[in-house]
Amino acid sequence: MVDPDEKDSSGNPVPSRALHIVGPDKKIKLSFLYPASTGRNMDEVLRALQSLQKASMFKIATPANWKPRDPVVISPSVTDEQAKEMFPAGYQTVDLPSNKKYLRLTNV
Repeated sequence: MVDPDEKDSSGNPVPSRALHIVGPDKKIKLSFLYPASTGRNMDEVLRALQSLQKASMFKIATPANWKPRDPVVISPSVTDEQAKEMFPAGYQTVDLPSNKKYLRLTNV
């Protein structure tokens, strides 16, 4: 991919760097596009890959700035009964101002 706004010393467009993570189902699960002026962060690439792998194995989502071994969010579509079976080590329900009990955290 070429970034038309970024030019080298000869005036030629400089390529951007693209990263696509494709799942076993042959669908793109994540896409990063870095302009030539922006460095790439391999820690973020690995973090995103690990998050995608966990989400494909469990019905969870990872919060912003999540790191491996940090708690994950159990999908609201999972009932409490299902969560007890899926996560035998347990989970914690976050107290919310609305008193709704849908935000549950666990370690996987």
